[in-house]
Order: sequence, then C-alpha cells, then structure tokens
Amino acid sequence: MHLVRLLLGILLVNMPVSAIAELRDGDLPAARWYAHIDLVEMRSSDAGKQLYAWLEGEVFDELREEIGFDADQEADVITAMAAPGDGMLIIIDGKFSQMTLDRVVAIGAAASDFNTLEHDGNEYFQIEDKSGAHSHDRNSFDNGAFLSVAIKNKLIVTSSAEQMQQIFRNKGQIPGDYDTDGALMVLRGEKSFVQAGMQTNEIGGDLGWDSNILRNTKQLALLVSDIEGMLAVEAHLVANEAQMAASLASIVRGLISLQAFSEDVDPQLTRFLQGTKVDVNGATLSVKVAMDPKVLIDAID
Repeated sequence: MHLVRLLLGILLVNMPVSAIAELRDGDLPAARWYAHIDLVEMRSSDAGKQLYAWLEGEVFDELREEIGFDADQEADVITAMAAPGDGMLIIIDGKFSQMTLDRVVAIGAAASDFNTLEHDGNEYFQIEDKSGAHSHDRNSFDNGAFLSVAIKNKLIVTSSAEQMQQIFRNKGQIPGDYDTDGALMVLRGEKSFVQAGMQTNEIGGDLGWDSNILRNTKQLALLVSDIEGMLAVEAHLVANEAQMAASLASIVRGLISLQAFSEDVDPQLTRFLQGTKVDVNGATLSVKVAMDPKVLIDAID
C-alpha cells in the first residue's frame, strides 16, 4: 500500500468533502476524525508560505520523487476523514496532469492485487493487500483501498467500495449533515490553512496517548490560520461537563505558566507561551495563540 502511505503522509504533518476553500458546520457527517488542508490559501499568505515551504521539504519532495506527483503544482485542497461504519477516505483536489493520474494508477496496479470496477459510469480500482496482515478496522487502509481518478480534478482513495460509490452519487462530494449526532466541531478563520477535528477517545485508542485531560473530554478541534501575518493556532476541547472544562482550563494555564518561566525554554517559545489565551465557554475549553511562523516551524522540527 505504498501509494496510500504516501498520500497519508501529507495528512500526518501536524498532529473531506469537496474543493471548497474551507470546511463549515454541516459539511461533514458524524466522523471519528477529519482533516482539511488548504494549500491554495497557504501559498497566498505570507505566514502560510513559510509553513508551505516546510511541507514542501518534508512531504512534497518525497511525493515528487516516489510517484512523480508534483503537489506544489497540482494539489490545491486535501481533505480526509474516518466515519463510523463507513470507513476512511482521502480526496485531493487539484489540476492534475494526465501523466500524474497515469502514474498513480500504475503504482496501484503494480503494488497489489488490482481489479477494475465501475459505478454509474465512473471507473475505480480495487487495490488489495497481499501480505495477509489484515485488520478488522474499516477506518484504515490496512486491508487495501479503492482508488479513482474518474472525476475531473479529483484523486479519491477510500477504504470501502460503498463509500466510493456514495462519492460518485454526490458528484465528488461527501454528503454533509447539520443534524447528525456525534458531528465534530468545525473551527473557521479568515484565512484557514488547516482544519481538523477528532473524537478524543480516538487519540488514546489509535495513538496510545494516556492523558487525564483527554479522558475528560469528548471532542478536539484544531485550526491553523493567518492573523495579520502571524500563524494563529486555535484548539477547542469539549469537556464532559462545564465544571470539568473550568478545571481543565486551570490545569492548562498552570502547565503553560510552568513552561513559560522555565530557564530551559527558548526565549522565543517563552514569548509564545506567555501570549497564549485560555478561555472557557460552558463545557468548551479554548486555547489560542498567534506566533511568528518561524517559531512554529522550529517547534515542529
């Protein structure tokens, strides 16, 4: 599943849908997690350009070398999600050359068992894992994937045929739902680069994190955006109850204070921590900070 791992690599640098510039409430059904990266907005912003340059060196160069996919020239928006029972998907919107599409399909055909399928006149391909290391988790590509380049300007990968067919029926878009129970929070900014959300039990289960803070919350939402040339990072945690949100805010403020006044912390990072705002609104805890893009890139490195 080398192709799928390369595509997933794009989404793992920080921590679905259509070619819209920004996700909004109701654009997604209930999900375990989602991520939305707007490369067009990132390229056009002074703050975003520095984050984009890091992405190019860490991720895009590998894609270019491995499959000839020039994300810098061809990819505009990357969206992904895992929905309970439906499976996982990735949609990359852009202006792809025919050579790029041919290479993506060829790599899929060479990597595993490969079958050509069709739904409503749209061709797609089943890529099956021959290693025998199968998983019972549909919200992954461990058992193979379904790939399509049939819809113009879209490269689609799903973990189930049903999900691929649903996307075809919706002309390349994932049907959203304003009223679905369990729908994740969507944060928005004037110039949004990264929007992401997750049910916090998924962090502990999938990543092995054990955190008192996460155990007392239900959802996590993240936004990275541009505010007056600074990179703004905003995180919201939805607690199990309002009193818990207030308690968590005290813990977070305390942790920030301990780090901000530590002599071992870089002075630039200290200024960043001292500028962090922690607020509570009902059962929702929010943490916001704006920083020089270089400080964030150095922190990621």
